[in-house]
Amino acid sequence: MTSLLQQTFNGLVSGSFYALLALGLAVIFGMLRVVNFAHGAVYMLGAFGAVVLADRAGLGFWWALLLVPAVLAVVGTLLERLLIRRLAALDPLYNFLLTFGIALVCQDLLRMKYGSHSQPYEHMPLTGSVDLGLFDFPRYQVLVLAVSAAVCVTVWLLLTRTRIGTVVRAATERPELTRAFGIDTGRWVTPVFGFGTGLAALAGVLAAPMRAVNTTMGGDLIITVFAVVVIGGLGSVLGSVLTGFVIGMLQSLGSLYLPVLSQTSVFLLMAVVLLIRPAGLFGKEEHA
Repeated sequence: MTSLLQQTFNGLVSGSFYALLALGLAVIFGMLRVVNFAHGAVYMLGAFGAVVLADRAGLGFWWALLLVPAVLAVVGTLLERLLIRRLAALDPLYNFLLTFGIALVCQDLLRMKYGSHSQPYEHMPLTGSVDLGLFDFPRYQVLVLAVSAAVCVTVWLLLTRTRIGTVVRAATERPELTRAFGIDTGRWVTPVFGFGTGLAALAGVLAAPMRAVNTTMGGDLIITVFAVVVIGGLGSVLGSVLTGFVIGMLQSLGSLYLPVLSQTSVFLLMAVVLLIRPAGLFGKEEHA
């Protein structure tokens, strides 16, 4: 029972990264219909930003947690205004290729600067463990889970309890219908893209002290995050977040009880879900 609870908690921590990344990816796809392959690169940049700013420049983890997502959110805003918007009227494949190229450029630039080896994060922001009754758990991982859950809940409340959030959620899940009601969804595109980029950067900052920070970390993770979004339902914010946590737990428990399938379980689940419900668990079925 202790091992089961420990693995479940480990899975929730891993799922917190999936949830943050999938949340930003779902919002961006919902409003822009852009498969943003650069999302993984932003996650990587967030982790490198934490290493450089917090660990080596001496500003500390908490400053990095505030500054790095904000800076990369601004970069994402500029990226949308200068490049992605220009291709919005074309086939979605063009923006996919653009974001894929951006991801490769970011990866190669950092590889030129830091090499292909993992960068160590030497000053853990929180040390020690928390007594959770049946077992102790590292304080920092408890923080990661708490921050991720708080961000997801806050975003959900903003989307469901405020007028602006209602417009954004409607434009995310049913953009054509929203525009049919005379709502200008274009004015929300740039801030939403920047916001989604900031969420990916936040996940990277949180990952830096406990994950291997290297130039391939974003590419290794983004494929799983895409699967999470597809399972939850393309454009569904709630589905992406819940599926992220569930996938994290499945992978963690699978590594304990069925290691052979631990890494492929998400893709097996995706295949089953798409066979039964092509729109995803929380996605909206499109009617002709």
